[in-house]
Formats: sequence, structure tokens, C-alpha cells
Amino acid sequence: MPSLDDATRGRPVFGGDYNPEQWPEETWTEDFRLMREAGVNSVTVGVFSWAKIEPRPGARDFGWLDRLTDLAHGHGVGVVLATPTASPPPWMGARHPETLPRDENGQTVWWGSRQQFCASSPTYRRYAAAITEDLAARYAGHPALTMWHINNEYCTHCWCDETAAHFRRWLRARHGTVEALNEAWGTAFWSQRYDDWEEIIPPRRAQYRRNPAQELDFRRFTSDALMECYVAERDIVARHTPLVPVTTNFMPFWSGQDAWAWSAEEDVVSVDIYPDPKDPLGGQYNAMIGDMTRSQARGPWMLMEQAAGPVNWREVNHPKPRGLNRLLSLQSVARGADAVCYFQWRQSRQGAEKFHSGMLSHAGERGRTFQEVKRIGAELALLEDVVGTRATAGIAVLHDWNSWWAGQQDGRPSREVDYQRLVRAWHRALWESGLATDFAHPEHDLRGYRMVVVPHLYLLTDTAIDNLVSYARGGGTLVCGFFTGVADEHDRVREGGMDARLRALLGIGTVHEWWPLDPDESVSCDGFDATLWSEELSTDGGEVVAAYRGGELDGLAAVLRAGRAWYVSTLPSPPALRALLAGIAEEAGVRPVVEGLPEGVEAVRRGELLFVLNHGREPVTVTVPGTHHDLLTGAEVAGPMELERFGVAVLRETAAGRAVASGTAR
Repeated sequence: MPSLDDATRGRPVFGGDYNPEQWPEETWTEDFRLMREAGVNSVTVGVFSWAKIEPRPGARDFGWLDRLTDLAHGHGVGVVLATPTASPPPWMGARHPETLPRDENGQTVWWGSRQQFCASSPTYRRYAAAITEDLAARYAGHPALTMWHINNEYCTHCWCDETAAHFRRWLRARHGTVEALNEAWGTAFWSQRYDDWEEIIPPRRAQYRRNPAQELDFRRFTSDALMECYVAERDIVARHTPLVPVTTNFMPFWSGQDAWAWSAEEDVVSVDIYPDPKDPLGGQYNAMIGDMTRSQARGPWMLMEQAAGPVNWREVNHPKPRGLNRLLSLQSVARGADAVCYFQWRQSRQGAEKFHSGMLSHAGERGRTFQEVKRIGAELALLEDVVGTRATAGIAVLHDWNSWWAGQQDGRPSREVDYQRLVRAWHRALWESGLATDFAHPEHDLRGYRMVVVPHLYLLTDTAIDNLVSYARGGGTLVCGFFTGVADEHDRVREGGMDARLRALLGIGTVHEWWPLDPDESVSCDGFDATLWSEELSTDGGEVVAAYRGGELDGLAAVLRAGRAWYVSTLPSPPALRALLAGIAEEAGVRPVVEGLPEGVEAVRRGELLFVLNHGREPVTVTVPGTHHDLLTGAEVAGPMELERFGVAVLRETAAGRAVASGTAR
């Protein structure tokens, strides 16, 4: 099975989306001259080129793409060739309106933008397969080809009649009989019982709230339907080029795809990351997405898109301050990326993204953006030794799309409980403590981790619960956040409001009531304040570590432990959550990568290399024990070193440093 190693060829991949069809061909030679100057060794081509390649049904215009791929190869730049199926040409919608998606109100989503396709449409799939087949046949032997990129940011949803028929087929495969479906969906409620498969439709607009189990299955179905499209195209290109790796790019922490399932179907796991330059925790967000993608990849991964400067889709699109692009790029490398790429190479002059930055901005080659890109390219060339190496962690953060989908539906105790917010809050606490983390699915083998944290998993299967209980009973440290283990895989609330196996593990008694808090409300606990949520708990073998103080829950458990299992029934303030998790980690034998670092400085170990990153806007002095060689500067580092604002050092311990550490120096 091909992997990212086959595309990197022993060096970090550096480049981005390239859209040469937007420019006169005389510009192409200049582009490749500047790419070489910037250290670019890869371009992704063809992502939105369907109308250019197939200007009318069945026609093919490959001449421009032939010249482009030849030019790239002549300049030593590899080509990640995309299937252009994310954006069907206008002729498809005009001739085949059945390929256009419909929203939940039955309204057609028209052409004129991108991603206007119904994943269930046989016509769309037929055209997509045909152009993919011809692309793969034509470029299978081209020496510039390094990777296939299928479609782009799969994100379409559709509620049309073709989707309804496809949904029914999916439901038959999942549930077997209508009777089993009625049981799983709880259709005795509101007289929703189905007597025949043909009565079932997607969860379209309804008079009032829709069946949450139906909506959950539709989210699962939509992810699977899109994945069918991906797999069909992947299999075509793999048949022509079995040694060329295949990917498709995830959007970061997006609810529409079960990326655990999708990543198992990819040779290379890739993601697009766009932290807000104005977000003081943008570095934490970048780290979290890196940790999540590395965990899905189970090793090195690809940063397919990031911005060299501002994006164009926020209310205010701020540029990246000097040095931030470099910091975030190298942070991704520290957390396992073997490819650092951008959208896009040359900033567009027309179209909906003309104010989205490029590696070569409107300011041209003398602009600050391009000069910073050149520095990043030069420094990545110094990091060949990092390619293929692994970053390891002693802590796993559990995450599951099914739980996210189920927990965010209408009719829940609090609309303020946001899954992404909770996962990010817990990851932030660990990140600020300098603790390396992976992400894992609750059914994964967790035995390799000293500590497992569950920020919020409302839905847990029986298999997942047995896995967590086995992990904790086997000596692992388990920390569960509030409103966890409430529902089974069909979104059926478990007896007692939490699975009995979890209650027994966590030392929770039979009294268990939820007390959500208003947006501006907080509760006092022993030693800290908390927000968002609280719970009325009785204990059965659990030790009260912190209790609520004041109000209706005065004296009841806010934080509970039973042996190595912990339950946090509220959301402590960021400093309190950080202190709590850091203390539990220390007890579990997990320590920071480097201790005693100044605030805002991150240390990440990948293989034999130690990345030290300053997320502050001011220079800072850092001391790393031992003697090291900085791969970026060539300097020997022993004792205090200064990092510039947004500065990075990549350190390898020297032989002398290792000797001192082992006590063998003379």
C-alpha cells in the first residue's frame, strides 16, 4: 500500500494548490522560476478544472495540462494531480438537473459556485468516474505525478428524491427490517411508526422537531454516501497507478465526515487548517488539528491547505503578523506533518477568492508574504531527517463523530453545550501544560496510553463502554467530562441517565440529575469556579475531590474519583481545568515534554528532534537541559537560548549532551 513516504521522496513536501488555467501560459514559466526560488517541490493541480478539461459533455482538453505537467517536471516540481469532481461544469446542471442537490426545504442548490452535486446521483457519479478514468489513463506514467488528490473538501448535503432512495437502501443494510428500524428510531413516539421502506424519507423540513435517531442515521448516511464517491474515484486511479498514494483533504474538525472511517480508506491523511491570526489561542487550535490528523493517519500526515496571509471568508480577514506563518507551519511539522502546503500558489485576480492570500500575493515577489514563504521553504529543506519519524504521546483525547452528531440535536438540556468548545477546552488544558496528546476513538485499543480523557461523549456504544471500563480496571487513568455515556448508539437514553457500568466505575450513585447553566451563570466549587453545566450526583464508592459551594447543589460532588477513574461534572475555568488535568497526569506518570518553559512556549518531540516554539509576540529566553544542535541555525545550544517573537528552534541532542544525560561524560 503506498504511503506519504512515496510522495515525499525523503524530503518535506512544500507547495500548494496551483491554478494555472486562471493565467496566460507565459505566466507559467515565471511561476516555476519563483517556485524554485522559494523551495517549492510540489503543486496540486486540477482541483477545479472540470470545465476546462471537459468543456462540453464527453469532450476532452488535456493539451494545457500536458504542457503544465511537463513544465513542472522540467523544473523538478512534483504534481499532486486532482480529480476535478468537486465542482461540476455548468453544462451538467443545465442538462442534468437531477445532479443538483436539494436542501431540506426542497429548494434546488444551483450552479454558479462549487460543490453543487448530489452524492447519490447516478448521473453525477457516471460523469465523475469517466473523467477520473481518462485522467488516470493519461497521466499514469507521467514522471511528475507524485500523488492523487480526489475531489476537494467533501461537504455537500442533499435531501432530494434520489438521496431518499439511496438513504432507504443504506437503512436496509444497517437495520435489516422495518421493525428493527422502528425499534432503533423509537417511532412509537408521536405516531411515527413505518410500515414500509418507501414511507421513509430524509429528515426534511417538518412541522416541529424531527426524530433525532432519524437525523443521526442521516448524518451517518451522508458521510458514507460521500465516501462512496471518494472510494469509487480512488479505486479508478489506484487501478492505473497502484504505487501512487491517494488522498482527499479534510476540513478541520468538521462535523460532516466521520474522519475515523474516512482515514482508513486513504493512503495519505490530509487536512486544511486556517487558524484565525487574531485568535490568541490560534496556536492551540493548530496543535489540536495536527494531533487529531496525526492520530487519524497513525503517523505522518499532510497539511494540504493553509493560508500564507489572510483568508477571505471571515467578517474581518486579518493578515498573518510577521513570523506567524513560519511558526504555524513548523508547528505542524513538529506534530507529524511531512507536507506543508497552501491554498494557493498565486493569489487570484478574479473570482470569489481573489482576496484569499497566496504564497505569491498581489504584492508580488518583493512582498513580505513571498519573502516569508522563501524562508519557510529554505528551512524545510534542512529538516529532511524529520520525514517519516513519529511523534508519540502518553495521553489520548477521545473523540467520536457519532457522539457529536447525536449530542448537537434539538431538544437537549442546553443549547450552550457545544461539542467543539468542550474538546478544545480540554485539549487546551493539556497543551498549556506541555503534555503531548493523541486523539483516539472510544473503541480503539487504549492500552498504550497512561491517561485517557473524555471531554464529552454523550453517545457511547456498549463496545466503547466496555473498552473504557477495561482500560481503567487494567490500570489506566480515565478522566470523564460531564454528560458522558448518556445514550446508546441509537440515541436511546440509558437507564439512570448514565450507563450503569460507567456509574459503577466512576463511583456515582443512583441519583443523577442534570443542572445546565445559563450563558452568564457560574458555580463555585472547592478552589475554582465553573461554567456551562453542573450535576446533582450521589456517590457510591467515589471520593469527592471538589464539591459545589452554594446554591441548590451545595456540598454535592463536582469532581469525583474512584481509584484511577475521575468524573468532572462541570466545566472548570481554564486555569482550574489545566491544574486538574496536569495533576492527574503527573499522578499517572505523564510529564511535560520539557518542564519549566515560559508561558506561551511549546515543546514537541518528534523522533529524535525537539521543536521549541514561541507563540508570543515578544522574544523570550528558554533553557532546555543538555547540549543540542539547532538544525535551523546550525548553532550549538547549551544553556539559555533566545527565541524571537513567533520563533522556532529544532534541536537534536549532541553526543556530548547525551553523554552528560546518561552520566558517561568524562
